[in-house]
Amino acid sequence: MSNRPEPPEVLLTERGRLINLGYRLLGSLADAEDAVQEAYARWYGLAPEQQAAIASPGAWLNTVTSRICLDVLGSARVRREQYVGEWIPEPVPDTAEWSGTAHADPADRITLDESVDMAFLVVLDSMTPAERVAFLLHDVFRYPFDEVAEIVGRSSAACRQLASSARRRVRDAQPIAVPSAERARVVRGFKEAWQAKDVAALIGLLDPAAAAIADGGGLVAASLHPVEGGAEIARYLVGLAERAGSLDLLERTVNGQPGLVARAGRATVAVYAFEIADDRIQRIWVVRNPEKLRTWREL
Repeated sequence: MSNRPEPPEVLLTERGRLINLGYRLLGSLADAEDAVQEAYARWYGLAPEQQAAIASPGAWLNTVTSRICLDVLGSARVRREQYVGEWIPEPVPDTAEWSGTAHADPADRITLDESVDMAFLVVLDSMTPAERVAFLLHDVFRYPFDEVAEIVGRSSAACRQLASSARRRVRDAQPIAVPSAERARVVRGFKEAWQAKDVAALIGLLDPAAAAIADGGGLVAASLHPVEGGAEIARYLVGLAERAGSLDLLERTVNGQPGLVARAGRATVAVYAFEIADDRIQRIWVVRNPEKLRTWREL
């Protein structure tokens, strides 16, 4: 095997995989991009002989990106204490809808699968940083525990325990899988009932114990606390529709699942993700923070 460092164009083929890794680890496309950029900066900051000594630059970038994400997760809890209102992972659109946005480069797109479902990301956010990293690297990205241990800075046995603990959290919190067509039907019914300002129809689609969580980041108006209860959410939504005036509600794929996008003209002002079980909506996540809507603005 040659000791010469791989050329930049080969290294850049890793970017898409690193962005996908960073997004799942951090729940934020912007933070993932920053982490990947920092990893590349560290690579190009190495002396030529240091680069030549690295047998697999791609594996090196994966390790460095993961460690940067682990550090970001550690500091995120402090930042969240200063965040205004609820924090929700950044939503991403269907792959086909990225064209024409600031993220038209295929390397910046997120591959959609069950590991980016909004409900799954919310569960991940409840984990400790070490749990989240160990679980995702092993269970989702298929890293062997020896490599996970090197990244996390703990023993292989400890990483197995972390991943096992995280797995239990996911299993306990994960709702029964609902076919996409059924989800889409419920979301469409919700959209039509909301547009008609039909409180009774909305109540019929919402679980009595449903919760609606909004994220405005302190930059736009949004409820600072979850709205709980199907009837309460229905009345809140109808009141919101009466105050908001003319908005277009579009059915779109949000993190791989049927969702809604609210637009004022061509500008996206909110993205709605849903957790659905037994033909009822259990959770609604509403992202209004404009910093988390960059990929949706012109969709």
